[in-house]
Amino acid sequence: MDTLPDAAGSYQAEVDAAHAAGILDGTVPVSRPRARAPVRVEGRTRYDRLYLIGTCSPPLAIEALKAAIAEAKASKDIMRYERAVRALAEVAPTDPEASLDSLWVQDTQRSVAAHTERLENELKGYKNNLIKESIRMGNEDLGNHHYQTGDLAAASKAYARMRDYCTAPNHITSMLFKAVNVCVERGDWLSVQSNVHRLRNSQSKPEDERKNESKISAAWALSQMHQGAFLEAANSFLSVPTNLGDNYNEVITPNDVAVYGGICALASMNRDELQSNVLDNQSFRNFLELEPHIRRAIAFFCNFKFRSCLDILEAYRPDYLLDIHLQRFIPQLYKRIRTKSIEQYMLPFSRVTLDSMAKIFAPEVVGGEARPTDISSPFVQELIGLIRDGVLDARVDLERGLLISNQSDLRAEVQRTTLENLQEFNQEAHWRLLRAAVLHSGLEVKSDKEAAGVGAGAGAGKGPRFSRGAGTVFD
Repeated sequence: MDTLPDAAGSYQAEVDAAHAAGILDGTVPVSRPRARAPVRVEGRTRYDRLYLIGTCSPPLAIEALKAAIAEAKASKDIMRYERAVRALAEVAPTDPEASLDSLWVQDTQRSVAAHTERLENELKGYKNNLIKESIRMGNEDLGNHHYQTGDLAAASKAYARMRDYCTAPNHITSMLFKAVNVCVERGDWLSVQSNVHRLRNSQSKPEDERKNESKISAAWALSQMHQGAFLEAANSFLSVPTNLGDNYNEVITPNDVAVYGGICALASMNRDELQSNVLDNQSFRNFLELEPHIRRAIAFFCNFKFRSCLDILEAYRPDYLLDIHLQRFIPQLYKRIRTKSIEQYMLPFSRVTLDSMAKIFAPEVVGGEARPTDISSPFVQELIGLIRDGVLDARVDLERGLLISNQSDLRAEVQRTTLENLQEFNQEAHWRLLRAAVLHSGLEVKSDKEAAGVGAGAGAGKGPRFSRGAGTVFD
């Protein structure tokens, strides 16, 4: 699995004891009290989420790591158990669970080895009997065993060997979903996309296709987000069918779909697209009901209430810094959303005072030591950076405290274009009328060849085309 960045330095929210208790149930903790139903996750991702929380959130570290230790023991994953114990020893050296349970490790190693040997021997017997269904089930049992004990490479190989022995479309679908789960945990997103393509091309029954489409779409969207394709990921999350429910909680929950889809859309879509594709999306609205703050943030952005939108996102930043999939993208996504907000704010104006902009985009600066009109102000430096990068076509007037747009007046531009078109039309009409007058008066100048041709009866009635740029002058 990919190494996740450490967000401990950015985690500043105070968390009460109720949230710590929620971790023991396998629920995703939150940093602020709010009307929000607990999100229950299943499978091996429970450990991953708990371990991330324990290593990134000091207030929740002890409880989260203890829960992670219990998860590792339940799955008989020795490597995960040892890693969680080491992490707990760093934050709570005196805790009884911070010392390695050597007896459990030895017993588990013997148990895992014996179980592995038994499954391999059974698989050999199935191969000798040449019964395809038994061989498929033997590989599946062996792959499940390796997956539960943390040997993801061996699990992936076992699942891949199932393919040659699948005799029905649902067997192939089951095998591919297991392969997707392994690839997600390993962080192999290209393989996730490859397996998703195979799932979409599998010849499943119509009812099975409808049932699996939500999981397929969610896995595809997750892989796109991890590859930094935020617009494509947003569109994929927005198209996830509502029947996802709790059917795929070992990889992604409906709450995750709402958060990932909403934030990716905010970072990559304009206001019109957000209104039509997100807020007016009847299907995605069911997901947004699980995370109403995302819907409010998008609505505020569409209504030019950028301060309210940014405040909501900042309030939930600690939550997202503890999210297993979203954590590493938060700085990039939040920066995009902020930059888009500044662009949209400037759009209707030719000039804006820095003080008024700072009240919206840097309220902590207003009234402080660093005034927004100073060159050393972080907000002014941010504007200068956006201008230097070509994001804003404007200039900063520090003397008058203004941000002045360099874009031309659209009304004047339309008027200028209209006058130019009118002038071209008048000139074209003048030349056409002049040519018509010349033809009517019989003053058309013919070349010698044309004159000879007319005398011979060839091309009678035809004359040379009069060019608007001709050198013939008529007095």
